[in-house]
Amino acid sequence: MVLNFIFLYISLSVLIGLYFSRKTKTADDFIRAGRNLPFLIVFAMVFATWFGAETVLGISATFLEEGLIGLASDPFGAAACLIIFGLFFAKKLYRMNLLTLGDYFRKKYNRHIELTISTLIIISYLGWIAAQITALGLVFSLLSNDSISNTNGILLGAFIVLCYTIVGGMWSIAVTTFLQMIVIIVGLVLATAETTSLAGGIGAVITKADLDGKLLFLPSIDSLEFLFWIAAFLTMALGSIPQQDVFQRANAAQNASIASVATTFGGIFYLIFASVPLLLAYTSFIIDPFETSKLMEIDSQLVLPSLILNHTSSWLQIIFFGSLVSVILSTASGTLLAPSVLFTQNIVCYFSKKLEPHQLMMATRITIFVFVIIVCMYSISSNNTIHTMVENAYRVTLAGAFTPLVAGLFWKRANSSGAGLAILLGVSSWLALELLELNLPIEPQLIGLLLSIVGMFLGSVFLAKSSVRE
Repeated sequence: MVLNFIFLYISLSVLIGLYFSRKTKTADDFIRAGRNLPFLIVFAMVFATWFGAETVLGISATFLEEGLIGLASDPFGAAACLIIFGLFFAKKLYRMNLLTLGDYFRKKYNRHIELTISTLIIISYLGWIAAQITALGLVFSLLSNDSISNTNGILLGAFIVLCYTIVGGMWSIAVTTFLQMIVIIVGLVLATAETTSLAGGIGAVITKADLDGKLLFLPSIDSLEFLFWIAAFLTMALGSIPQQDVFQRANAAQNASIASVATTFGGIFYLIFASVPLLLAYTSFIIDPFETSKLMEIDSQLVLPSLILNHTSSWLQIIFFGSLVSVILSTASGTLLAPSVLFTQNIVCYFSKKLEPHQLMMATRITIFVFVIIVCMYSISSNNTIHTMVENAYRVTLAGAFTPLVAGLFWKRANSSGAGLAILLGVSSWLALELLELNLPIEPQLIGLLLSIVGMFLGSVFLAKSSVRE
């Protein structure tokens, strides 16, 4: 019964998305909704796009295993990224009137930098989108008692996301995301209220988590774990800033002020509301400790959905899984559009003449379809957890894209020679260390970040004369 209602809800979401696709008349409408979105819609998109499967299933599972210490990347790093972007980047980038983030690198540096960094950003999206599609497969498998296999669930989920993303673009995403945000908030609040009452109240759950050592925020400063915590935090907080989906949401706002304020408040609200799945998941240790321990040995990502299925009423199961599907759909659709636009606007156009608006829109739709196929293949073959998929996604952008973006916006001497050397040193050092698997106290992506900063300085200062835009 629950699964039937979920499919009904999904069908309704798709129909709403298709209905508002009528607003998509041009490539500008498809990619950034004609820059017509008000504060509330942009705020909802920022929050709902980041409040994905990772937040509900991924970080709640990590919290059960490691406590708050394990959540450096998400939600702490993720929220920090949105707040930093809103405060320091949104207005500057909005006023440049760009279609994609790749366009910025072409205008500031040259077409070769545009191509290279756009490619790095596109690669980073593979794990992020795969995490959402994997979560949909998990939900369909659970609700059908394995009648729908995990693989078939992934394929089905990918098809659903594809439907309203490929037709309506940003307009469909914007409207459906706003409605999905409401479902997310209502569903998780109601589910938390009922399960915490079964566990003796919110206070009892927090006390249990504290006694179990799960509320310790930071590892000891003089320990190796502290360095890993910092690395995980910075990878998400800084590595997520040069991302098309974050930029795309801010760039669709009606003006620069809305772009800045909506993104900042979206990050703050994300950090606050991300605590709800943690609280919800930990009630399982009080309500059914034996079953929870069994699931922890199999897959900790199953604890939260199993708790809802086994210990709540049917109506609450419908609301919870409806909100979970909302979470996944809103994130997957937005993050699917982002790399597809980058590919057509900044890679296809690099190798061919500039596309006409209608050609750009058609090429983007074809790219979305191809990207879905690639993501499905990765999701089916990968053994990584949802949290790990997301955590690994931003290493390449931290090492190769962050420094050229920041230097270009805030340092007048930054030039294409500096950007090129920053990418070369940052990405090559990160990749070499990842492949060598050395047991270093500093994570490879942080070493890549440091060397990219060195490269930007050396290239911009000492190779400035050879820096000629193409």
